[in-house]
Amino acid sequence: MLVDSHAHIDVRLYDKDRDQVLARAREAGVAAVVNAGYDLDSSGASIRLAERYAGVFVALGFHPHSAAKMGDGDVERLAELAQHPKVVAIGETGLDFYRNLSPREEQIEAFNRQLELAQRLELPVIIHCRNAQEEVLSILEEWAGRSKGASQPLGVLHCFSGDLGLAQRYIEMGFLLSIAGPVTYSSSHALEIALNIPLEKLLIETDCPFLTPHPHRGKRNEPSYLSFVVEKIGEIRGMPSDLIAEHTTENAIQLFRLPL
Repeated sequence: MLVDSHAHIDVRLYDKDRDQVLARAREAGVAAVVNAGYDLDSSGASIRLAERYAGVFVALGFHPHSAAKMGDGDVERLAELAQHPKVVAIGETGLDFYRNLSPREEQIEAFNRQLELAQRLELPVIIHCRNAQEEVLSILEEWAGRSKGASQPLGVLHCFSGDLGLAQRYIEMGFLLSIAGPVTYSSSHALEIALNIPLEKLLIETDCPFLTPHPHRGKRNEPSYLSFVVEKIGEIRGMPSDLIAEHTTENAIQLFRLPL
């Protein structure tokens, strides 16, 4: 059994064959998919998908690219949506200083507002970080300091792109780290992370439709391809892929409180 801890199956690329995509996921052993919203509309669409498909769960949030779209009442709207029983996290939220599709100041404000919401609702967070390692670390250190004593993990750095030292700092704070398709590429930073971090701190994801693993690289990604990520991690660690699946599934169940 596998859990795809981060996907975007609400996007239009799946409109023609979403039923078949999710059927292939089930056939490949993917018992649950956490669909991450990237703005208010996407978060609402994710809930509608979760109502239609038993194995789909929802994270609500504004991606840093959409931070400039966040209005004054949108945090409370997310709080209302979060009452749905299939909402399991806030995110994806964070900072993206690579594309800068929203001004940096607005990204930081939206990030902080969503962290406060997650803390208020006692939900884990899904964090996006690109070209903003120092800023994200600083914000999360302050936020995690206010969350000390929490019995649950605080959240996950999705598609983690930092080095081993940074990984350890996040683990000590109470975060998990997630690995996606790039672990199957020959020159990925994810190889070091896959080899060295404790299995109890590891999640797996597709981030579909992006980051398609080898041997399907260049095509649209989908949850059924999660098996390639598991197999590669097992190869790197010299362990059976079933053991990787067991640990990462248990980690996802614990973090997101999935009813599996």
